[in-house]
Amino acid sequence: MRKITSAQIRDAVAKLVQKANYHLAEDVLEAIRKAANEEKSPIGKKILEQLLINNSLAAEKKLPICQDTGLAVFFIEIGNQVYIDGDVYKAINAGVSKGYKEGYLRKSIVESPLKRKNTGDNTPAVIHTKLVSGDKIKIIAAPKGGGSENMSLVKMLKPADGVEGVKELVLETVKNAGANPCPPIIVGIGLGGSFEKSAILAKEALLRPINDRNVDKEMANLEEELLVEINKLGIGPQGLGGTITALAVKINTYPCHIASLPVAININCHVARHKEIIL
Repeated sequence: MRKITSAQIRDAVAKLVQKANYHLAEDVLEAIRKAANEEKSPIGKKILEQLLINNSLAAEKKLPICQDTGLAVFFIEIGNQVYIDGDVYKAINAGVSKGYKEGYLRKSIVESPLKRKNTGDNTPAVIHTKLVSGDKIKIIAAPKGGGSENMSLVKMLKPADGVEGVKELVLETVKNAGANPCPPIIVGIGLGGSFEKSAILAKEALLRPINDRNVDKEMANLEEELLVEINKLGIGPQGLGGTITALAVKINTYPCHIASLPVAININCHVARHKEIIL
């Protein structure tokens, strides 16, 4: 049994949240570069070029890519041969508090949804844990901004709605979102499971590399078809019109009840932040 201390987790998380807020992954940057080359609207092209400059400056000067440094969302995989000396949830929240304070990242969390008093250190985080085999801990930090998160939804379709119902719901959701999630967006879709499982699937879908393809050919084709149809909506970069509204569509699936067709849509802005570390 391998021992990992809560201090190790805290310090790793503190560095991870700063890294995630300062640096976009190369696959996302490459997608923005490609979009800038392909965008037909002059204004849209200029916006995409400015996004690349913004990202370059943020990385160089260790400044947040976006002023909304997000709700701290974590996906943790804990090996069954790991002994954690301490409380893993307290350690992650301590890391978030340390990282957001030391990195001068905006604290966006309020302790009550109605009273709206800021907690002052961006805690508590939203933490999803999974037990796996092995003697390591994998920590993925995925800070999520409020603008794009607010445009997301979960809907329980009828099985008879089928794939056409799914496509209609996705396009309607993106169209209604318009400029609010700061396009170009990445669309994560959770298909199947239950009400809550579909939402987690949609958010996990956003962790996939931007240029990968679903291993299921039918789902891969649906991802591509939806991307084409979304870009035909004409919303464009920052909602000012154009041919690039989305950089990618990702669908994750799970078996579901015979009477249900859960669909969750989690929209991410172009600041598709996620960084991971393995302890």
